[in-house]
Amino acid sequence: MTYDSDNIFAKILRGEIPSKKIFENEVALAFHDINPMAPVHVLVIPKGAYVSHDDFSANASQNEKSGFTEAVGEVAKITGLAQSAGGQGYRLITNSGPEANQEVPHYHVHVIGGRNLGVMVGKI
Repeated sequence: MTYDSDNIFAKILRGEIPSKKIFENEVALAFHDINPMAPVHVLVIPKGAYVSHDDFSANASQNEKSGFTEAVGEVAKITGLAQSAGGQGYRLITNSGPEANQEVPHYHVHVIGGRNLGVMVGKI
């Protein structure tokens, strides 16, 4: 999968499409998913043009990597999911490539919680 600068997340970053932002720092933006799979479902995206976690981990600067990690942690706290904020926990999901059903060619992490999420992957 190659990066497409016209993907929906790139358009959100450019302000061409609105989002319900909940956190932003110099390297990341977090906003509510428009099709939530749980009571809390937030997407955290880097502001740089990365297609997947392996692309991000290989090519992002140390500042981008640490700022993105901090953004994910802040989202867990802001949403009340983090145990340090009194929450019951959350799940982080990132899909990479066609077999993982990655739909948008822009690296992103789903922060999901607010209910019991069940098993991570069903048995084959």
